[in-house]
Amino acid sequence: MVLIAIAAIRLRDLFAVVILFGVYSLMTAVLFMDLDAVDVAFTEAAVGAGVTTVLMLSTLHLTGRWERRPRHSPMLSLLVVTVTGAALIYGTLDAPRLGDPEAPVHQHVAPRYLEQGPTEVGMPNLVTAVLASYRGYDTFGETVVIFTAGVAVLLLLGIREGPQTKAGRSAIGDQIVLRVVVKALLPLILLYGLYVQFHGDFGAGGGFQAGVIFATGFVLYDLVFGEGDARLVVPPRWLHRLAALGVLLYGGVGLWSLFDGKAFLDYSALAHDPVHGQHLGVLLVELGVGITVFSIVLAIFFALSGRGRRA
Repeated sequence: MVLIAIAAIRLRDLFAVVILFGVYSLMTAVLFMDLDAVDVAFTEAAVGAGVTTVLMLSTLHLTGRWERRPRHSPMLSLLVVTVTGAALIYGTLDAPRLGDPEAPVHQHVAPRYLEQGPTEVGMPNLVTAVLASYRGYDTFGETVVIFTAGVAVLLLLGIREGPQTKAGRSAIGDQIVLRVVVKALLPLILLYGLYVQFHGDFGAGGGFQAGVIFATGFVLYDLVFGEGDARLVVPPRWLHRLAALGVLLYGGVGLWSLFDGKAFLDYSALAHDPVHGQHLGVLLVELGVGITVFSIVLAIFFALSGRGRRA
């Protein structure tokens, strides 16, 4: 990973840099798997090695392949990075050893999650239980941040409400073999996205990963079958409305709890059995996260891929 990072800094071929970033993200996912952080590895593989690489390539299509040599000296930037890196390393000197069971993080709320989580939330995947239930406020905030950041990017690139684009040429040309292969794979990709969406309480996955997988499927459809065809299937004008709907769905679950006289995002208000209410609440909020992530990622890709042709 260190060698990949150095190579990415040294190269001026931006296409090669993007591919190296994708490899770096894949290696990071492997590292997370080695540390038994399966959910984090899943997210890193889907976002870092997957859709982020596609978005960067779409951006590269607008800017050019080769990096221009800087007109100013890089010494100031190097100094800032060196000082910042030294401060970060200094801050880790008194950190506990990796995997130390006596570390403060393992003596605070983690024992309660491990002991009470199966009874209070009733989910085999404790990561989903923590993120969607115990830390439901944090996850709601992250969903709002994703929505806000996505809208900001779309405003910078330009949100267009014009008529639907007619079927156009594929970005990679008329490749018959790829069309046949993608036709066979696309239903499986979307089906797997649904599995990840609704199986996150039992295994690795959830709304964030599922939203990225769904968006990647439609990006693949766009690249192979053409920009116009993809926009006929999912009109761009729907996407920012769907993104808002996902946030409203998440917040609506919290409001339902308030109207029932309980705390915001207290899922026990959704059913007579508190554990059943937890399951239903996590299902709904994860669905909201998935809708928002899918809409924002696909909207950004549509804005990037169509910008060059509108200019």
